[in-house]
Amino acid sequence: MSIGSLSTLLMSEVPLIFLIDNGSLRPEATFALRELALGLSARTGFRVEPVSLLHSHKIASEDLDGVPATIVRRRLRELIEAGERAFIMLPLFLGPSLAIQDYLPQLIEEAQQIQPEISVTIADPLAGVDVDHPDLRLAKILADHVRQTMEAKGLIHPKVALADHGTPIELVNRVRNAVAAQLAEILADDVCAVKASSMERREGEAYAFNEPLLERIGEVEGFAGGDLIVAMFFLLPGRHAGEGGDVAEICEGLLKCGAFDRVCTTPLLGTHPLLLELLEDRLMATMDFNG
Repeated sequence: MSIGSLSTLLMSEVPLIFLIDNGSLRPEATFALRELALGLSARTGFRVEPVSLLHSHKIASEDLDGVPATIVRRRLRELIEAGERAFIMLPLFLGPSLAIQDYLPQLIEEAQQIQPEISVTIADPLAGVDVDHPDLRLAKILADHVRQTMEAKGLIHPKVALADHGTPIELVNRVRNAVAAQLAEILADDVCAVKASSMERREGEAYAFNEPLLERIGEVEGFAGGDLIVAMFFLLPGRHAGEGGDVAEICEGLLKCGAFDRVCTTPLLGTHPLLLELLEDRLMATMDFNG
């Protein structure tokens, strides 16, 4: 999706690129975003800035090696004042969340009121535009992580619960379900079963599509018992997916209640090298070098 147009730019006029996450108050999330931005810069030869939508600017700079984090609203204004006019927003988001469908365009509209001549393109999310047929590389990353965890922990034919955060947007949930189906197909000979689940959900029947919750995955018929691998459908560490975070607490609860013999979690998506390839493809698709 695009706001403005890049087609009139010369090849030498590469827009400024923001790699955007939702943001976190935990320094490890900012460090992970910075590492991805550096990796993508090295891979593409373009300067890629790590910028959050929210929260990260509140982290004390001394907790970030003296380099403060920034957010889109602030960074856009700084660069507009410095004379920049062309930008690419590269979302580090799995699917079409409200953050990039609604909030990010609001920020861009604010910036265009300051400087109407700016041109901003928003790249597609990682899953791509078809939520029911997401980019297979996401499932391949999860499959690699599941197999690595099986080997490291000595697990044979475990059950797998793909776990995402949970969402108020059904389109995003459909990405979760489709990736879980792809993962089940890839791992068909290696695991007992694959189930999609969410870490949390909003109250009310309108958000029941997030079920089953990870904390109740052992109540799914025929799924309890044996060993469980939680395939982390999270990109960066933070309050939910980081060490001692919400998912870790849920896994401890599954063990305490005796739902499974062992519960292990996979690494996060952001640690896999294939993610940089996916991000590069999303970025290059926004650049009209043939126009």
